[in-house]
Amino acid sequence: MEQEAVPQQMDEPTLAARHADLLAREDLQFDFPAYVEPKPPAWADALVRFFEAIAPLLKVVFWVGLIVGGLLVAYFAAREVQATWARRRRARPAAQPPADWAPEPQRARALLEEADRLAAAGRFDEAVHLLLFRSIEDLEGRRPEAVRPALTSRDIARMPAMPAAARSAFSRIAEVVEKSFFGGRPVGQADFAECRRAYEAFAFAEGWS
Repeated sequence: MEQEAVPQQMDEPTLAARHADLLAREDLQFDFPAYVEPKPPAWADALVRFFEAIAPLLKVVFWVGLIVGGLLVAYFAAREVQATWARRRRARPAAQPPADWAPEPQRARALLEEADRLAAAGRFDEAVHLLLFRSIEDLEGRRPEAVRPALTSRDIARMPAMPAAARSAFSRIAEVVEKSFFGGRPVGQADFAECRRAYEAFAFAEGWS
């Protein structure tokens, strides 16, 4: 086994010289002065005393500002609601005097003849599309500006201006067209025959006013 090295003892002159060399080094610090907390500047004390003095006033200003802000929010919300109701009232169609909404027999017969020709050629999809579009034209003729571009066929079918009988017929035509256009379902001869009868009920519906 190896024996541990025994440190050699230095004589006093050598130890004193080593100690002197250690104290002479500039990269070592042996004196640690006590920490003295810096004093804040005079203006900082004045600022603290100022805010302490106006603290009660700041609380009052905060609550007053909070109340005023809430009142402003309520005011603008009320104005927006009022403006919305005003726009809705302006958007409502003006009352129209009773009129004779009798369909034009020649126009209806011409349409049915054109649809029959398409159906005879096996073009049932085009035939029912034609009935739907002409039904919308009939409605536009009875209620100008009532049918907006953004309305769907279902929206048109729910219009209050449309009589119940015409609404039922129009809805049936629209349903067949939607299944064909969006659902990819082919329109058959039975579907066309039902839509044809529905158009006749729509075109000659009574109760338009």
